[in-house]
Amino acid sequence: MSLQGGRMYQNGSDSPVSLQTPPQKWFSHSRTTFSPIRRFISGVFLLVHYPRKGNRLKRSLFNCMVFFFLGILLGMAPFESDFILDLKNEDLANDRFQAAVPVNVSELIVSSEEGVAKELVDSDKLEASAISFTNGKNRILDSSSARKPLIVVTPTYNRGLQAYYLNRLGQVLRLLKPPVLWIVVEMKVASLETADILRNLGVVYRHLVCRKTNTNVKDRGVHQRNTALEHIEKHKLDGIVYFADDDNVYTVELFESIRNISRFGTWPVGMMAQNKNKAILEGPICSGNQVIGWHTNEKSKRLRRFHVDMSGFAFNSTILWDPKRWRRSFLDPIRQLDTVKEGFQESTFIEQIVEDESQMEAVPHSCSRIMNWHLHLDAGEIVYPSGWILQKESRRRHPF
Repeated sequence: MSLQGGRMYQNGSDSPVSLQTPPQKWFSHSRTTFSPIRRFISGVFLLVHYPRKGNRLKRSLFNCMVFFFLGILLGMAPFESDFILDLKNEDLANDRFQAAVPVNVSELIVSSEEGVAKELVDSDKLEASAISFTNGKNRILDSSSARKPLIVVTPTYNRGLQAYYLNRLGQVLRLLKPPVLWIVVEMKVASLETADILRNLGVVYRHLVCRKTNTNVKDRGVHQRNTALEHIEKHKLDGIVYFADDDNVYTVELFESIRNISRFGTWPVGMMAQNKNKAILEGPICSGNQVIGWHTNEKSKRLRRFHVDMSGFAFNSTILWDPKRWRRSFLDPIRQLDTVKEGFQESTFIEQIVEDESQMEAVPHSCSRIMNWHLHLDAGEIVYPSGWILQKESRRRHPF
């Protein structure tokens, strides 16, 4: 190897030998093939591996500062991968991740196979819940496809203890496993006080109004329940319907037991006698899963076909809107009658659903437990306070 003209030549070769070091070759190649960002990062790494003597500390500090500001810039960059966005959209589209929340409009959104239709249930500004329906059958949103939905119908009216009764029943419904839909019906107008209670209970609900005038109403509860039945039939809600008055006492076990009903289920109800001095039973006498007789204690009601309290039975909602499935011999709507004698509404209604006791199911097995009470303890002398606030202070003196 020889040096000629400032260049070094290898012996036996006319081509000069390059004096570039490996790092210099890397930079030279990077100018033609690497992007500016990659050349910058490569240069930083080369500075780390090939520091010059005497400047090692300065270059280390410089490299730390470069990586520090680079991390800040990358952390502030507003980017998100398409994969994460797709997962979020998929979760929102999945029914099992949807939450039923109250809305401030009186429209119930109903979706079907043909599209999405909006139907105005009431012209007043009601508080309604957003219910999802799937498969074109208007099924209530549920977290378990095997669990039968519950449709609890509660007629209510303005009185002193209404807030207490609704809150008590709502707290029981909160303990139930979903899906549960609470249909609350008022007369003539939906009160703001009732709407506020329903909104804050955390239960999926629908707040309906019965438009019957007082002159045509003999039994308020009958027309309110019929309003709920019309709503269930019109929207083809699929579940187990149960009439739960707000002043009764219920156990969680009762609601979970009626999920297993196929067509019509019944059970004995604990009641207070007319003179309020003893408890009596009203409802079926059962053997296993069969109804074989009835408990009855009132002579005036012994002519009834079925001796059941209004809160002592539940039935499949498809009976209302799918007569072919149940082979109903008549196609008239199933409704409670206001023209019959008081105390006979239950029996005449049940006669439209089943033919006899052979089509009934005992709840629970052998009707072995009392799961709800009808006590008739409403305090009628308490005046309904506007806005739940008493205008005058109570002058009653306590003995202590």
